[in-house]
Amino acid sequence: MPPNISLPRGVHRVRSRGKDYYYFQMGRGTEHAGPRLKLPDDPRLPEFWAAIQQLQGAPAPTNTIGALIDAYIAAWPGLRRKLQPSTQNYYRTYLEVIRGLWGNLPAEDLRPADVEALMDKIGAVKPGRANNILYALRSMTSWARGPRGLLSSDPTHGVSTFKSNSGHKPWNAEQLAWAEQNLTGMLRRAFFLARYTGQRASDIIRLGWTDVDGDTISLRQKKTGVQPVCPIFPELEREMATWEKRPGPFLLQDQGKNAGKTVTTNQLWKVFNAARDDHPELKDAVWHGLRANAVIRLRQDGMSALQISATIGMSVEMVERYSRHQDRKAAAKAVLREYRERKL
Repeated sequence: MPPNISLPRGVHRVRSRGKDYYYFQMGRGTEHAGPRLKLPDDPRLPEFWAAIQQLQGAPAPTNTIGALIDAYIAAWPGLRRKLQPSTQNYYRTYLEVIRGLWGNLPAEDLRPADVEALMDKIGAVKPGRANNILYALRSMTSWARGPRGLLSSDPTHGVSTFKSNSGHKPWNAEQLAWAEQNLTGMLRRAFFLARYTGQRASDIIRLGWTDVDGDTISLRQKKTGVQPVCPIFPELEREMATWEKRPGPFLLQDQGKNAGKTVTTNQLWKVFNAARDDHPELKDAVWHGLRANAVIRLRQDGMSALQISATIGMSVEMVERYSRHQDRKAAAKAVLREYRERKL
């Protein structure tokens, strides 16, 4: 434990494998002991004490934006609608950007004009990053302005995100063909699952035989909670026929000391990034691009945006965005076909 820090009542330390862990539990050791709740790991950080104050029923200090960020992060374990670890990491990353800019500013002094100016400044170069900052700030202020009453106004009110003209770029025909002919092992399985189900990387790592029902495969999406039912197309069916049937996910690490263990999203990206570094054919390809490929394939087969939405678990608006180019191309071909028929 760091020197000169005494732990308050209800807080105890557990040392395991050379590292300290801290927990809050009222009435510990008695028959009326409360739940044992994990605290942040470092008692030198404000969020450690903000978490204790909240668990003790005392309001966490929220007069500055930095303190409000600490209080929001400390509240995550007790939220009725839990945040996924990936969402927590995402929010934490961009809340730290906000802390660096406005951490010492009184929270009530932040105005939409300030946020709008920040969006314009960052968005001029990195619109995606500006949007992410706004999402994180909006989530925090929504929490603070609710029944907790920690903010009286919404500094994000009226501030809009930058709109993208298109979704993630689909893989081109050459990239798809190269991947199908050259990828092996876990990365090959991931490619086929992503291409033919249209699911995110965070979901394909969780798919397994227990999610297969005849000629369909279904899993509740980690990000949205939506549970699409994806048809198992013949190309994917042929690949799956070579996979051993065993409990657990289809994707397991196949290299290094952790071979045989499950794959995380970060590990999947790490392996894929290494493949991109070694093979220029995959330059600019991203996992989410295969989601676009899945939409385009279904659109080419004549499915409506609503059908594709149900099959892939994507909003109709996003389906239409990914399909826009394909629809225009199909329209151009139809016009050309009709023109030629008239000339005959």
